[in-house]
Amino acid sequence: MTSDDHPHQRVPEGERADIGVIGGSGFYSFFDSPERVRVDTPFGPPSDDIVIGDVDGRRVAFLARHGQGHRFPPHLVNYRANLWALRSVGVRQVLAPCAVGSLRPEHTPGTLLVPDQVVDRTSGRAGTVYDQEGPVVHVSFADPYCPRLRSALMESVRADSLFDRTVDGGTLVVLGGPRFSSRAESQWHQAAGWSVVGMTGMPEASIARELAMCFATACLITDNDAGVEGGESVTHEEVMRVFARNIEQLKTGLRRTISRLPAPESDDAATCP
Repeated sequence: MTSDDHPHQRVPEGERADIGVIGGSGFYSFFDSPERVRVDTPFGPPSDDIVIGDVDGRRVAFLARHGQGHRFPPHLVNYRANLWALRSVGVRQVLAPCAVGSLRPEHTPGTLLVPDQVVDRTSGRAGTVYDQEGPVVHVSFADPYCPRLRSALMESVRADSLFDRTVDGGTLVVLGGPRFSSRAESQWHQAAGWSVVGMTGMPEASIARELAMCFATACLITDNDAGVEGGESVTHEEVMRVFARNIEQLKTGLRRTISRLPAPESDDAATCP
C-alpha cells in the first residue's frame, strides 16, 4: 500500500503546489501573492492553514510547523496532519528547515548542516499514518533523506557563502522536548558520534516517507549543546536570536534550492525509494 491508496482531500487546481516548505513564521514573506488554504485530514487539523504562493515561477506550499504565534511545542505538533495536508495539495517534495544545537565544537552557531541520517529518541508521538487495522506496512527508512533534495540544498547554500560554515552530512538526533538536554545526555549523544540535536525532525521525516514524499531538512545551528566543550546552558531566547539573525540567508538558500528542483511532470521528480 502507498499514500496513493489513501483518499486525500481534493483541492482546486489553483490551490495546488508540488513543493512544500515546513518552517517558522518568518517564512510568510517568502511568497508573491500568497493565499491561505484550509485542509482537513483524517488525523485532525494541521498546525495552521497552508499558505500557497509563487517562488520564482514554482508553486510552493508553506506550513508553519508550530502554528501562528508558535503555539504548538514540539511534542504537540500534529506531524501526521501536517504532512497529510501538504500531500493533499499535491506536494511531493518537502524542505523542512529547523533550529538545532551542535554536538561538536567545530560546528559553531551560524553553521548550516544538511544531515543524511537521523536518530529518533522521541516517545509518545503519533508516528505513522498506518495505525488502523488493515494490511501490515513496513517502509524502508535506511536513508531517511532524499539525496536529490540534499544535493540541491548543499549547492544552494554554498553559493555566495550564505552561512558562516556549511556541512554536508551528519546525524540529527531528535528529542521529545520541550526541555533541552542535560549535560550528561549531551555528552552521551556526542560520544555516539551524532552531529546535532533538535526536537522536530521526527516523526516528520518518516511520515513523509510513508506518504511517498521526497524529504530533506536543513539544520541551522543556533547554540552549542550543554555538554559540548564550551557549551553553556541553552536558552530559548538565544536559540531564537541566532535563528532570526540567519533567517534571510536561510530563505535565500531555500529559494535557490526550489529553483533547482525538477518539475512534477519530469521523470526526475519520481519519489524517493
